[in-house]
Amino acid sequence: MTKKLKIYVGHDSREDIAWQVCRHSLLRHASADIEICPLKQNTLRELGLYTRPADNATTEFSLTRFLTPYLAAHDGWTIFCDCDFLYTTDVMKVLEQADPSKAVYVVKHDYVPKNAVKMDAQVQTSYPRKNWSSFILFNNAHPLVKALTPELVNNESPAFLHRFSWIPDDDLIGELPLTWNFLEGEYPMPEATPEVIHYTNGGPWFSNWQDVDYADLWIAEKDLYEASISQKRAG
Repeated sequence: MTKKLKIYVGHDSREDIAWQVCRHSLLRHASADIEICPLKQNTLRELGLYTRPADNATTEFSLTRFLTPYLAAHDGWTIFCDCDFLYTTDVMKVLEQADPSKAVYVVKHDYVPKNAVKMDAQVQTSYPRKNWSSFILFNNAHPLVKALTPELVNNESPAFLHRFSWIPDDDLIGELPLTWNFLEGEYPMPEATPEVIHYTNGGPWFSNWQDVDYADLWIAEKDLYEASISQKRAG
């Protein structure tokens, strides 16, 4: 494993504060040196790594997430997650259960979305393995992961990518506990706070989405982030 865990967070220009708070929560809890990169579609286009036509995807990182192992460019473990995540524990803990025989690890959600419309008036779709790809622990040394080249990502269908059809053997898809990608609003609140809260339907950064579960935790993290920015400017 590399000395520094690389984490790529999907960046959407409409939700920059979500990315900033996600990053802050990752750094605040990390027990080791981690490298966090925003996955920006415009930058990937400028580099010639993402060439698909513009589409109506819910987020700007809908498909660019599958470039994560290529961008990481090493044989260790790498994480991708959506920007609407809040970490309440040390992300390094997820590596404790990582078996190098697996190609990836995900939380294997099996649910039907409760809401027909998402936070920003986007239609909420339902499909097999929905939200599996919102948190992926990639084993970059695995040949199936190495096959996620820009050529493949730019040409295969969204369904092929999001449903992990590029991994023909389901046994190679490791399973993480639900608490590593807890879908707020889709599951009942557990007694213990999840390791990773995913505001998949919308979060408190939207004015009409203030009363979601764990909104107080996200707002508290945002306050810490903004305080750190103020301190840097003052310094």
